[in-house]
Amino acid sequence: MADSIVVLNAGSSSLKFSLFLLEDGSPVLKLRGQTEGLYTAPKFRATDAAGAVCASREWGAGEALGHDGAIAHLLDFLRGELAQHRLLAVGHRVVHGGVEYDRPVRIDEGVLVRLDKFVPLAPLHQPHNLAPIRALLARAPQLPQVACFDTSFHRAMPTVAQAFALPPAITDRGVRRYGFHGLSYEYIASVLPRFDAAAARGRVVVAHLGNGASMCAIADGRSVASTMGFTAVDGLPMGTRSGSLDPGVVLYLMDELKMDTRAIEKLLYTQSGLLGVSGVSSDMRTLLASEEPRARFAVELFVYRIGRELGSLAAALGGLDALVFTGGIGEHAAPIRERVARAAAWLGVEFDAAANAGNGPRLSTAGSRTSAWAIPTNEELMIARHTHDLLAAG
Repeated sequence: MADSIVVLNAGSSSLKFSLFLLEDGSPVLKLRGQTEGLYTAPKFRATDAAGAVCASREWGAGEALGHDGAIAHLLDFLRGELAQHRLLAVGHRVVHGGVEYDRPVRIDEGVLVRLDKFVPLAPLHQPHNLAPIRALLARAPQLPQVACFDTSFHRAMPTVAQAFALPPAITDRGVRRYGFHGLSYEYIASVLPRFDAAAARGRVVVAHLGNGASMCAIADGRSVASTMGFTAVDGLPMGTRSGSLDPGVVLYLMDELKMDTRAIEKLLYTQSGLLGVSGVSSDMRTLLASEEPRARFAVELFVYRIGRELGSLAAALGGLDALVFTGGIGEHAAPIRERVARAAAWLGVEFDAAANAGNGPRLSTAGSRTSAWAIPTNEELMIARHTHDLLAAG
């Protein structure tokens, strides 16, 4: 009998899970899957580590499960899968840990109350992250749960890098640059020594490019600066999020277009970014294949903003030793990597087109002063590791 850990990542309409078995104290993936359409027409699908489908189920339209129902179905499914194993704990991805949490924490009612206070800081993410925690506390109160935060990795940033130029009466309420995608950056920092040990001890910019996109400057494995700030809408343009915006634009939307808070929120989070600019799609694959001028411009803007931010982050580091691409676009969109890496020649990147076409992992020539890499991220494994380590430490 082996111990196991389940990792949950809850969104507004989906619940993703990964099941890890502990082998010699290390988490090894056994199953993964998700329930999507939680409030419309739910669908459950699970695959083994090799990607083969091992279970699926569909509910009809109108048979909403919600997060609580999805948890109930997942627990029933796992009872069968874990008949020969012991479920040690559940680890959760939680977007916001505020200033208070700079590392994973075991969850109890008191912690949950404190995490609720961060909902105004991440209103489109935090409530959904907390929903399965509540469901499990009600259904299996003795089962240990651990929260792992997307903000924690960035608590190492210098104070000046976290600060806004606002009065203390505002910043003392928690208005500061937090940074996100921290679990992804932490994972990349942990595995980079296998690829480039010297760079891992030096100055690295990691570009986590996907439907949500950000970049992080890392010095000797620690976060120094991030493109995301107070919220996960800041920084690079994303699939449907605007990225950095002059605050005066928001005032204009309010005064001239008479848009209220919720309308502006919808615009910035779901109607902008690649989708808003292109008018075609939020999917980079679709945009790269499109002949539409607006689609091409959306790609051009995305690459341009990455280049601008890369220069800023390199300045924060005082130079650059490595550039790493990760996330769905970073790992799979070779044309985007090529355009970004070629534009980074001034930073010492000598691009290797053949290596890029083969998805790397090394994307730069052997003699390149600054190395470039494509490294798959694994936030779920990072959460499983944190969950195991926290419980092992007592």
